[in-house]
Amino acid sequence: MLETKEYEFWFVAGSQFLYGEEQLRNVARDVEDMTAKLNASGKLPYKVVCKGVMTTADGITDFMKEVNYHDEVAGVITWMHTFSPAKNWIRGTKLLQKPLLHLATQYLNEIPYATIDFDYMNLNQSAHGDREYGYLNARLGLNNKIVYGWWGDEEVQQEIADWQDVAVAYNESFKIRVCRFGDTMRDVAVTEGDKVEAQIQLGWTVDYWPVGELVDVIDAIDEKAIDAEYEKLQRDYTLNPQHNSEEKFAESVRYQLREYLGIKQFLDEKGYTAFCTNFQDLKGLKQLPGLAAQLLMRDGYGFGAEGDWKHAALTRLLKILSHNDRTVFMEDYTLDLRKGHEAILGAHMLEVDPTIASDKPKVEVHPLDIGGKDDPARLVFTGADGDAIDVTIADFRDGFRIISYPVTCRKAEAETPHLPVAKQLWTPTVGLKEGATRWLEAGGGHHTVLSFSIKESQLHDLAVMLGTDLVEIC
Repeated sequence: MLETKEYEFWFVAGSQFLYGEEQLRNVARDVEDMTAKLNASGKLPYKVVCKGVMTTADGITDFMKEVNYHDEVAGVITWMHTFSPAKNWIRGTKLLQKPLLHLATQYLNEIPYATIDFDYMNLNQSAHGDREYGYLNARLGLNNKIVYGWWGDEEVQQEIADWQDVAVAYNESFKIRVCRFGDTMRDVAVTEGDKVEAQIQLGWTVDYWPVGELVDVIDAIDEKAIDAEYEKLQRDYTLNPQHNSEEKFAESVRYQLREYLGIKQFLDEKGYTAFCTNFQDLKGLKQLPGLAAQLLMRDGYGFGAEGDWKHAALTRLLKILSHNDRTVFMEDYTLDLRKGHEAILGAHMLEVDPTIASDKPKVEVHPLDIGGKDDPARLVFTGADGDAIDVTIADFRDGFRIISYPVTCRKAEAETPHLPVAKQLWTPTVGLKEGATRWLEAGGGHHTVLSFSIKESQLHDLAVMLGTDLVEIC
């Protein structure tokens, strides 16, 4: 299953000695109180750890060094509680190698007109301190996030939570390791890419392994392990043999489960979190992984078809960002161009995972007119209704480009008895004509990741953290 480190975020306030020791003690008290209440809110997916008040350049520099070398720390949240001279933050901020959130807030959310005095002003100068600090970060050209508003409001807490998920995805991006079984599909351009640049910019390690070595692992899977997975399959999904004999159906399904267990074992033993296959390179395999790939993606592994390692990594990355919630590898399949029905039908030959299913998926076995192998088992289901985002990544000579648009998803208008695949209908919110035209102009490919849970703002923040060009079609 999808697992990540128990990350935490360190929270500090900025101030100075100008206000006296008593006020600094009050600042420390307020930061501790905010930390406790943020953690108790139930809104944040990761713990916030109070690290007190920063008042000197040396202290800030030492703090940022500590952040860099604590692997469990995914990022820093700063708050200029009073007025912190921004030059104190220069060296430490330049050394920081993890995401930074500037929480532009105030301890109290009102102006106490009847009692306000200079003591109150000294302790509530965030409006002053935030601008000093914001200027410094802008001048340094930081890719930091700013969340503005009262820290106790639910929408502000949600913004912090959204950013935490992005920061964790950023950290995890540098741990993504893609196993390529075979090369990319012959003569296809968009699935190509610079693997060295991907590791430099995005943190993705991409390695090739011969399919033959995978076959050895698959062939050695114990029958009892397959029996156990078959029982789970019967509990979770509907087995639908249809025109197949019981023997052929069971044989096909069991072979996919053998592939599922074998690929999982191979990836886990060698430390990979994503993989790609290619129907042009299946020597030694009886079937193209279909159900096997779907189950692995359900578990949180990244996957790319046709040797598309970029989307294997992107799928893994966005599954981390979304906590593996309704985030799937997808492909633009065919179009409905009728007036009033304009839409894209997304699917793939076999490999869309069932986390977006609106009905109970069926396990079916059908011929596959590509790859020249035995009939593969796959999960067949209909997608969901709702708002989503569709994302692709492409490699241009000057770097990687992420392209996305928000989409309105709905179930297919009718069943497709002669196309037994997982399917999802969607339309770009800007309209199919404009959305698709701008997608093509930006160089977006046919493989994507579709997510019902990731927000456009999160994708924007992730692209900024990674230093990647982002084309947002909205």
